[in-house]
Amino acid sequence: MFHFLKSMSRTVHEEHQEQVVEHKSDHHVGGPCTSSSLTVWRKSLLISCNGFTVIDSKGNFVYRVDNYRGRPEEVTLMDGSGKPVHTMRRSKSTFRLVDSWDVYEGELAGDHCRTSKSSKKPICSVRKHVNILHANPNNVLAHVFRGTSDKRYAYVIEGSYAHRSCKVLDESRKVVAEIKRKEAMKGGISFGLDVFVLVVQPGFDPGFAMALVLLLDQMFS
Repeated sequence: MFHFLKSMSRTVHEEHQEQVVEHKSDHHVGGPCTSSSLTVWRKSLLISCNGFTVIDSKGNFVYRVDNYRGRPEEVTLMDGSGKPVHTMRRSKSTFRLVDSWDVYEGELAGDHCRTSKSSKKPICSVRKHVNILHANPNNVLAHVFRGTSDKRYAYVIEGSYAHRSCKVLDESRKVVAEIKRKEAMKGGISFGLDVFVLVVQPGFDPGFAMALVLLLDQMFS
């Protein structure tokens, strides 16, 4: 299984590098593209567990999620060694009817009761976009707010998670991360919806980008 994943990661990365070369003329001279490309597999490496496994371009396991099933109240993203990177917890606001999550750094140490309010402050909140009165021409999926009470969002996520085609844009509408579906077939390997690519631009935290992927999966799966 390890060799299969490593080969799969390199295949995805090689195709991404080809696309970078094709579009190199679009960048300023002296400003090389240093975006990182991660292969995301919607499967845990633990037997009888649902989850996610994330591999970098060298075939290294960089992130993972285990015991991911149904609609959990809390999801923990770990690095390859099992150390918690981000914890996402459903918002318990009585007045908030839309799907909303609070994102924390690391593990919520000491907060064993997932139904109680954490003593740790979240670094941001992510809210599913719901608007039944107006059209949605940009296919807005969710908004990312720096604080739980902020009214102005820091990032907006647009596209279609069901088709694995999403973009994370900042306030200036610059793309900072992107989810891309892997449809090509190379060496007899067929890539479906459970295997896709997460491209992260320089300056944007790959771990936080993967946390957003997990929340999109919760909101739209």
